[in-house]
Amino acid sequence: MKKRILAAGMTATMVMSACSGEFEGNMERELEGFDFTNHNGDQVTNQDLEGTPVVANFIFTNCDTVCPPMTYNMTELQQAIEDEGIESYRMISFSVDPERDTEEALQEFMGRYDLNEEKWDFLTGYNFDEVSTLALESFQGLVVDDPGSDQMSHPTSIYLISPDGTVVKSYDGYESVPEDEIIADLKALGES
Repeated sequence: MKKRILAAGMTATMVMSACSGEFEGNMERELEGFDFTNHNGDQVTNQDLEGTPVVANFIFTNCDTVCPPMTYNMTELQQAIEDEGIESYRMISFSVDPERDTEEALQEFMGRYDLNEEKWDFLTGYNFDEVSTLALESFQGLVVDDPGSDQMSHPTSIYLISPDGTVVKSYDGYESVPEDEIIADLKALGES
């Protein structure tokens, strides 16, 4: 019982600090430089993301477990962000299977979801080692190829990147996405 009360108190404190415009992250990693291609064949670099908060995750289109619900969760989050009137944000999804995830495969995958493509880039155009290194060094996440199947192991978190290019927070992206907390954090970062 004490643990529940303590956990509820900690959650309330975090939400209140986020609502008051005070941002509290749980990580601090510099987003490594990258130069990738999005689902439309357009170049997207880490420098293109600077100046606005970014919500990011890792997926692949051939995934038969966590990626479809994670992508659905991101679409729900995007809708909540837009319903809140937040205009200064971007979303990126890094493919962890860039060999199979061509621009066409990413477009087909995106077509399954109701999302705002103007604010969301699905990225490819790199090799597996590059995305694995990016995940580890910038997001503290492991991306591992399963040699016995066509599946990949990858983080199931949603990450928040600050306007200055620092990965500042991770959230559950699979089972219980804390939409209200993410929105409060976006607002706090957007105002700073």
